[in-house]
Order: sequence, then structure tokens, then C-alpha cells
Amino acid sequence: MVRVVVAGRVVAAVASVALLGGAVIGCGSGAAGEGVSSVASDVQVRTSPIADRLAKLPAAVDGDKVVVGRPDAPCTVQVMVDPKCGYCAKFEEAGGETLFKLADAGQVKIEYLLASFLDQGGQSGSVRAVNALRASVDAGKFAEYHAAVFASQPKGRFTDEVLLKIADAVPGLRGAGFDKAVKDQTYKEWVGEAEKGFEATGAQGTPLVLADGKPVGAKDGSMFDAKGFAEALKAVGVGAS
Repeated sequence: MVRVVVAGRVVAAVASVALLGGAVIGCGSGAAGEGVSSVASDVQVRTSPIADRLAKLPAAVDGDKVVVGRPDAPCTVQVMVDPKCGYCAKFEEAGGETLFKLADAGQVKIEYLLASFLDQGGQSGSVRAVNALRASVDAGKFAEYHAAVFASQPKGRFTDEVLLKIADAVPGLRGAGFDKAVKDQTYKEWVGEAEKGFEATGAQGTPLVLADGKPVGAKDGSMFDAKGFAEALKAVGVGAS
């Protein structure tokens, strides 16, 4: 079994970060989130072009992770991203969509460790975003909502209003339970556990993909190109069939 780790941690805005031996353009722990709240009416909500396929992907909480895909998939992919990381959003649009397609085909299982380290002093709203993402699991809409959250990343910080507006674009997600979980931050404790789990990996920046402990698509930037990332994964035996 090939184990792939995609690490998403923001370290410094527009920085070249050494990630477990692989240099990549990304964000890092030295970056602070924006302190300006986003107005929902100003946020352009986008959904994934493969939203219909994402709607069928199963997701479940496993400790500090959200696991997407079939349990018997031959490869396990671990993805770590902070919702407010701009480079994570670029990765999700390309490499992330590639991984979702592989999961839909039953070729990989994706383990998400959702980081929120950018939310220093509540400046980015990442904690609220991760809490909403966790709540979307209960509604059976994680993959769709995850893609929409990154595709609709606001210029300012994530607010409840923004997160609920994005949820409006995911059929069947809004409801009394989900809305309450977002507004009450029902899963804030779990968000902290996910952040600790992310930090325990030793990842220093985002995005990072590891196959058997080795970076994939970081040095050449192929993780930001869907076709290039698919080829990079095939080169290490992931999604080759």
C-alpha cells in the first residue's frame, strides 16, 4: 500500500518554504490572517465543477481526521490544509480535485487533517471554517462543502454569515442542525484536536504531498496543475491503474 501525505500549512504569505525536504511556494506559520471581516454579499461563491461526483463521496470522522472515500481503497492520502491559506485554495482547485476524482474512482482514500493555525487571535476565521467543515460531515456533504469553501475563499476572514452563504450552494446542507453547529461553534474542541494532529506531523508549510514519506509535486509545482499532479502521483504508483 502506498501512503500519500498532502500537508497544507500556511507559514508566510507568498513564501518559499522548505517542507520536509521539498521546497515549495506556499504559506507558513509566520503569516497572520486578515483582521477585516468579510461581508457575505461581497463573497463570490463558487462550487466544484465535479460537485455531482463529490455529492456521492462518503465521509466520516476518525479521531482528529475526516476520511473521504472507500475504506478498501488501495492508497491512503492525508491532506492537511488551512481554509484561509491562499496556496491551499490553489492546490484544492487543481491537485485537490485530482485527488477527489481518484477517490471517486475508488483508487485512494483521503484523510483530511484540517489546520487552523492561521487564525491567530481570530484574524482569519479558520477556526470557524474548520468547525463548519466538521459539521458538514454530519450532513453528509463534506466533500462538496470542502471544495466550495476553498473555491469561495474570502479576501477577509471567514464569518458565520460567509460560511452559511457558501453552504447555500451545497444542496441539502443547510438545516437547523448544521446552522446551529456553525453559529455555536459546536466542534471548536475538535478543531483544536485537528490542529494538534496537524502540528504533530512536523509539516512546516502548505501545500505538501508525500508518497512513502517523500515529497511529490512540491519542487516542480505540479501540485498546482491537475494534469501534472496526476502524472506525478502515477509516477509513485498512485492512481496508476
